[in-house]
Amino acid sequence: MKSSSSLPKHLYLLATPASTQLHKPSPETMGSKGFNLHRMTQAGLNVPVALVIGTRYTHAPQDCFLPVFSVGLHALEESTGLLFGDERNPLILSVRSGAPVSMPGMLETLLNIGLNDHTLPGLVRQTGNPRMAWDAYRRLVASYGEVVQGLPAALFETEIERITQGQDERLLDFGQLRQLTRSFLALYETHAGRPFPQDAREQLSGAIGAVFASWHADKAAAYRRIHQIDHGMGTAVILQRMVFGNTGGHSGAGVGFTRDPSTGESRLWVDFLANAQGEDVVSGRRNAHGHATLAAVAPEAWQQLQASAQALEQHFKDMQDFEFTVQDGVLHLLQTRAGKRTPLAAVRIALDLLDEGLIDSTEALRRTESMHEDALGTVRMVASDDADSTPTPLAVANPACSGVVSGAIALDAQAVERLVQQGVPAILVRQDAETSDIAAMQGAQGLLTQRGARTSHAAVVARQMGKTCLVGCTALHINEADRTLQLGTQTLNENDMVTLDGNDGAIYAGQATSALVPDTALRTRLSELRSLHAGKKARRPQH
Repeated sequence: MKSSSSLPKHLYLLATPASTQLHKPSPETMGSKGFNLHRMTQAGLNVPVALVIGTRYTHAPQDCFLPVFSVGLHALEESTGLLFGDERNPLILSVRSGAPVSMPGMLETLLNIGLNDHTLPGLVRQTGNPRMAWDAYRRLVASYGEVVQGLPAALFETEIERITQGQDERLLDFGQLRQLTRSFLALYETHAGRPFPQDAREQLSGAIGAVFASWHADKAAAYRRIHQIDHGMGTAVILQRMVFGNTGGHSGAGVGFTRDPSTGESRLWVDFLANAQGEDVVSGRRNAHGHATLAAVAPEAWQQLQASAQALEQHFKDMQDFEFTVQDGVLHLLQTRAGKRTPLAAVRIALDLLDEGLIDSTEALRRTESMHEDALGTVRMVASDDADSTPTPLAVANPACSGVVSGAIALDAQAVERLVQQGVPAILVRQDAETSDIAAMQGAQGLLTQRGARTSHAAVVARQMGKTCLVGCTALHINEADRTLQLGTQTLNENDMVTLDGNDGAIYAGQATSALVPDTALRTRLSELRSLHAGKKARRPQH
């Protein structure tokens, strides 16, 4: 294997067992995602081999291509025993972003890079799974068209709907997926004005360039403004050997939190989609299931996941948000980061980690110093004295962030802005939970979507902003032309008032009364921590 010490200093090869010869690895040089992957390999976790292209190339991406293609790609090939673009034994890659500061869903990802008409038979020989190979190929054509060529996602979504006729696309056989792929290739050529690139290196160059370019996208710039993140830090790009969650019934993709990010309770919080790839979960365009589905389809992987989640917390000493793929029953971890959480969860997690001995009292105090004790609690609906007037939910969705909020329905960012200017609270209602809505989410009081998982990037961002968020409401249907929506049997107009209950996922017509129910036990624990430190400070000798 080629030693990572022979790589240029802004390229980093990550493999298990971990290399000790990386050149000054840090979140600043290789992005937090790449640096955390390095730490995961150090912890002995099952992480696919990856090559990290350092953050320094963000503002001159063309400078990375010579070292990547002359040295880095060869190191990746030697580490995997696969050859990029080879017809018999192809290396297939994911191309992911990774800034020094977490920016969920703001930067681009491309999967299945290296698949084409020539390498697809080789992937079929490797895996014995033609259905998976054609499924991965059609996904690549659509995502590459959207991310690299700027084609509308609806172009490919409409074709999926035409072929599936309401059937779950995961149930398509390989013949149908082959037909879908060929339709996608034709759509790509028609709308891009050129054929889909059949050269693997051209694909990889386009993907790397698109991921670096996404640093400058409007939604990424807006996120940095909102969170006061330095525009100059840039992003790394991570080339990682693909593992496939779409190989059949014992496979899938998911996102998890080592603790509940809404309440902070010590329990795994997992979204999983069987026979799927990771973008299905985080994109906000698909609904997902909980850990019970994972435990049912791949029980050994579920056991591995529980052990891995514990190892992540022991290593990083904080609640983690991680992505994973299960391929034929084997768990692969793709990334981890400190999980976005509500203020209530932040306090409970810090105090629990202190009790568990993972952090000391000084660190627990630092993590909770900005929290106000009187704000610790959960906003809940106030029950009416009249039992007969108890409202009936119009529909139920999956709660991604707790709380109760009422507001006027807004179907896009412009509607949110109009309501905000009028001093009216807005509820953003969308088909998909997508991060392109970040500016609208900032102005709205809550988010309700027809599709999407609790761990989709948009839900993560909404939770970070403290917005009540309900996703995956199958009873919701939006009519953009009429500016109306249907919730169950009731039709509502834009600007009608609705209430979202993020505690149980219920959606009500009209405005509800809510109140903060204090968590007195948690307030007491935080007060005791602060009193203890205040006492220590007072007893400290003065010089």
